[in-house]
Amino acid sequence: MKIAKQAAVVGIGATPYYRRGESHPQTFNELICKAIINATEDAGLSVKDIDGFSYYSFGTDTGLLMESLGIPEVRYSSMVSGGGGGSVGAVQNAAMAVATGAANVVVVPFCMQQPTGKRYGSIMSQIDPTPDKAFFMAGGLVGPGHFFAMLAKRHMHQYGTRREAFCEVAMSTRENAITRPGARFQKALTKEEYFAGPMIADPLCRYDFCLENDIAGALIITSAERAKDLKQRPAYVLNGEQGGRREWGRSIAWMNMPDEYFASAGHASIAKHLYADVGITAADVDVALLYDHFSPMVVMQLEDYGFCARGEGGAFVEDGNIRFKGGSIPVNTHGGNLSEAYAVGITHMIEGVQQIRGTATNQVKDAEIALVTGGPASLPVSGLLLSR
Repeated sequence: MKIAKQAAVVGIGATPYYRRGESHPQTFNELICKAIINATEDAGLSVKDIDGFSYYSFGTDTGLLMESLGIPEVRYSSMVSGGGGGSVGAVQNAAMAVATGAANVVVVPFCMQQPTGKRYGSIMSQIDPTPDKAFFMAGGLVGPGHFFAMLAKRHMHQYGTRREAFCEVAMSTRENAITRPGARFQKALTKEEYFAGPMIADPLCRYDFCLENDIAGALIITSAERAKDLKQRPAYVLNGEQGGRREWGRSIAWMNMPDEYFASAGHASIAKHLYADVGITAADVDVALLYDHFSPMVVMQLEDYGFCARGEGGAFVEDGNIRFKGGSIPVNTHGGNLSEAYAVGITHMIEGVQQIRGTATNQVKDAEIALVTGGPASLPVSGLLLSR
């Protein structure tokens, strides 16, 4: 469905970014409600205006949120699977709901709260073994880092990609984070520190891994017509796409992809439709907020979205092209999952909206189109274009 500029993100909100386990004794529901309230206030709306929910990854109960916030009626509620892969897909769903009249004001909320003692980084070890998991659990693959290390290693083998490229991703996003109030890291990362970091899953060291923390965030989406009269400059949803090719498969927990897809982020088909539907190319994108749970996946997404050719992502990054200052395509100007906070995609959307508003801390001059991606984790993966 074509949704170009029929809906807009008009409100953004978040809680502080807590270290893992430090949001307690606040409850999951309390955190997510605080983020929703902040987002509606940012938009100049009331929570009672909300009549739709669009979730992804770790959803919550719509009825509970209605009771907690005093929302009188809901006309729309949906959920995207795929973990971080579906993050911006939830915004696409919200935009489609508004464009079709299924709802008037839709909120995309997200909360991640990790009790002490449980680590998302070793999530596979907490899952009971089943026949479909026998392939990877028997091999000792107990966390996402193990799986994405295999994709990174294959990219290095096929294209000659070096760890220096992953280092550049980590350093450049850290440089962006240190100017952001509330970011988890406020100190620059040097090349020497990166290469001295402990190896966790070869070729991934500590600084190639995203953070672990507690956080809640929310986005408010309404019609383009209504957005004109609200508090903030609208960030119009130019296009959204979610899905992917069967050949890329489940990415983690499935390693039977052919070479063309194995050493990729699985976004190539998403990018093709995302651009073609609205008649643009990668050259028209001013800022890219790329899902960075692991640094090599930024390199692969740059290739998938056409910022450089297949296999050239490593050299492209090493040449400084993703830097906020002097780069050809500024990437993760907020610091991303690697250095600002890990929120399974919601902070990337918030930064995309701020870039379009012109209010970002590391503002890209005259930014008119922002690309925001979700995943890769497993299908669906997703991409979204925001515009003025």
